[in-house]
Amino acid sequence: MPNTSRATVLTEKPARYIKQLGSHFGQKIDVTERDGATVLAFPMGECELRDAGSAIAINATASSDDDLQRLEGVVGRHLERFGARDELTVTWTR
Repeated sequence: MPNTSRATVLTEKPARYIKQLGSHFGQKIDVTERDGATVLAFPMGECELRDAGSAIAINATASSDDDLQRLEGVVGRHLERFGARDELTVTWTR
């Protein structure tokens, strides 16, 4: 059974941040579109980013708890750094 977690990040610019994350990670990993979401395919798991109007809805999936924790850390840190001016905060829920 895969390990999953979710985060909802409030922002007035969800599309901009999703695009920025996709562009940044796209130089290192596969970034694709699936069912209206941007999917970041890391070696340790997958992260799906969706524009939810006034937020970014993030779903992370990995095969182990350790991999999920690493995935949450990588995506969360980058999004918070990119959105520092807007004080974005990523809080994961398992």
